[in-house]
Amino acid sequence: MRIMKKMMSIFLTLMMILSMTACGSEKQEETVQEGFKPSLDTSVSCNIKIAGGYDNFEALEAEFDRFNEYYPNVELAYTKVDDYNNMIGTVLDGNDAPDIYVNYSWMYGRDQYKSSIDHAENLADPAIGLDLNLIRSNILLNTDDGTLPMVPVFSNTYGMLVNQSLFEKEGLSVPTTYDELIEVCNSFRDKGYDNPIMGFSKEETTSIFTLAVYPLFCDSVADDKDAVDKLNSLDASAGEYMRSSLEKVTQFLDDSGVNLNECDKIEDNYEAVILRFFEGDIPMMTCSGDTVSGTKKRESRSETFTANPFTYTFVPLPIADDGAIFLDMSNRHFSVNKNGANLDVSNEFRRFLITAEELNEMAQNKGLMSPTKDLSFNSMYAAFGDVPEAKILSPEEIGLTDDAVIQLRHATYSVGKGEMTIDEAVDAFGTFE
Repeated sequence: MRIMKKMMSIFLTLMMILSMTACGSEKQEETVQEGFKPSLDTSVSCNIKIAGGYDNFEALEAEFDRFNEYYPNVELAYTKVDDYNNMIGTVLDGNDAPDIYVNYSWMYGRDQYKSSIDHAENLADPAIGLDLNLIRSNILLNTDDGTLPMVPVFSNTYGMLVNQSLFEKEGLSVPTTYDELIEVCNSFRDKGYDNPIMGFSKEETTSIFTLAVYPLFCDSVADDKDAVDKLNSLDASAGEYMRSSLEKVTQFLDDSGVNLNECDKIEDNYEAVILRFFEGDIPMMTCSGDTVSGTKKRESRSETFTANPFTYTFVPLPIADDGAIFLDMSNRHFSVNKNGANLDVSNEFRRFLITAEELNEMAQNKGLMSPTKDLSFNSMYAAFGDVPEAKILSPEEIGLTDDAVIQLRHATYSVGKGEMTIDEAVDAFGTFE
């Protein structure tokens, strides 16, 4: 009996070892599959030119160094093109065209940007080998013919910077529903904070009003193709589709007690928003992911923050009654010039970038949201990964164009500032410029 027990023990131990070895092999295989493997002769030598509109692009240039670990003889260089949106077509048609260039989804389908699309390699071609499954599908460009002229390297959204240190100090939780948001505003006010929530309100572009209700507006028309078609064609009757969002603007301002006089003192929706938030007395500041990307560099520019640093993060603004809406938007894409002299190496560098490791690394270095499905790696944006799938929306998937969004932006600003009534703003749809 004792021998039987011993044999059984040995057998179970062997099974466990084999099982653990198998699991280890699977894990190792997964890692290898997800990582980058060179597909060209690594001794290849050439120059790859990349064009964009950023003044500097350190996050991308760091990727050059990482790519050179595989291809030491490939020289990559980034060049800024002035007046990028208007000039990139001309640059691509010229003699010194870039091999890779920044592109934007809103350029697709517009005649003035046709060259930017026409020069682009079809990155959906299986022969190129991009792992598109690791990118959130709703921010991949949907084209009429199924080709993919660009792939996102960053994404963007709207939300609010939260001073976590203030929430912890006052024993409050970051709100996840509209009622909680208003309760938190009231609680902070009771504790002596004059402005629990603020945002940029001096101009209509990405103002506190648009940031608050644009996700809600998208949610209201997401499943209504007729509404989207009328909004995009600037049909005068489509103004009615804005009404519920405009009503929410006024409700939000009343319920939260936003002090617009103080908001108006913020000169711009980027650096001035960040520096005002870094004063440390504002629990919540509405902004976009683009604004968030500039926070790290500006910590040292704030004397107050330097003297009294605090912990902060970026979370969805819970404007809907049943919680936050994650408006998931592509930010910048890269396209490969199909007429470039070094097409194979350009596609290889693109394939190198489209790995979870490189996309996440570059996004973290740039301070923007990664386009990958897993957002947990970056604490700044992790809260957006907790939003239920049903509450994740993309203007591109819905089909809303910039023409329609411009109308909403002006309408919400006019109502929020008290320059128009809701009825007036609804009737003015299609006339805003």
